[in-house]
Amino acid sequence: MNWKPDWGLRGRMALTMFLLFALYIVFAGVLFAYFQSLAVMAGFMGVFLFAQFFFSDKIALYSMGATVVDEDDGPQARKLHAMVGRLSQQADLPKPKVAIADTRVPNAFATGRSQKSSAVCVTTGLMDTLDDEELEGVIAHELAHVKNRDVMVMTIASFLSSIAFLIVRWGWFFGGDDNRQNAPVIVAIIASLLVWIISYLLIRALSRYREYAADRGAAVITGRPSALASALLKISGRMDNVPKRDMRDTSEMNAFFIIPIKSDFIGRLFSTHPSTENRVERLRDMEREMETV
Repeated sequence: MNWKPDWGLRGRMALTMFLLFALYIVFAGVLFAYFQSLAVMAGFMGVFLFAQFFFSDKIALYSMGATVVDEDDGPQARKLHAMVGRLSQQADLPKPKVAIADTRVPNAFATGRSQKSSAVCVTTGLMDTLDDEELEGVIAHELAHVKNRDVMVMTIASFLSSIAFLIVRWGWFFGGDDNRQNAPVIVAIIASLLVWIISYLLIRALSRYREYAADRGAAVITGRPSALASALLKISGRMDNVPKRDMRDTSEMNAFFIIPIKSDFIGRLFSTHPSTENRVERLRDMEREMETV
């Protein structure tokens, strides 16, 4: 099974990115009317993009309480480094940093703005849940995210959405006391709210497509789609036994996780990930495809 493009999946991602781009072009015009200065708008957006782009990996690791480990930091660290190193070679990637988060929530994520500055983090709960082949499947999934530059894509895709959210939350503070002066601010806040809602839905659709692509990438890297399918089922089943406090402590990282923390119907409807059942079904289709080659 070769690393070949899934054109149907790429087409859906391209359409989603195009819709986001069109939405953001309109939003840029609104921002210009809001700031009344191209220089101020560019400066504000530049500072925000710089912080989001260059510090998102550190923020993600800090949010999880994760620690970057070396090979000599114990048996778990040695095992992970060996797996990440071997799978990185198979994926033709520079070896990313390896991090461990001490939590019972069984999960993993990748972060970093580029392939050379990436990190793969796994939780102690994940290592306690999976066997070696399943763990390799999960790590390969995260490496596929790195290879596909998903962190960079999602950072760029969510950039103006984040600005829209900030304007919705804090825009009125800068409006002043004169109602006539507040009219542009009201328009900007309403437009920002609409942009944030629409981009929220589009970004979640984009994120779901990229999860399917990462699953396929993991199957190609390891040659064992069934291992990742088994891992997804185990992680999903184990979530029910994780204490609610641990769930709350890590819920803000849902978009990064290989499987999001379970929520109610509305939460699943707007999830950043496709359902585990659909992902497992696709992986089993890939397994059958590989067996017939």
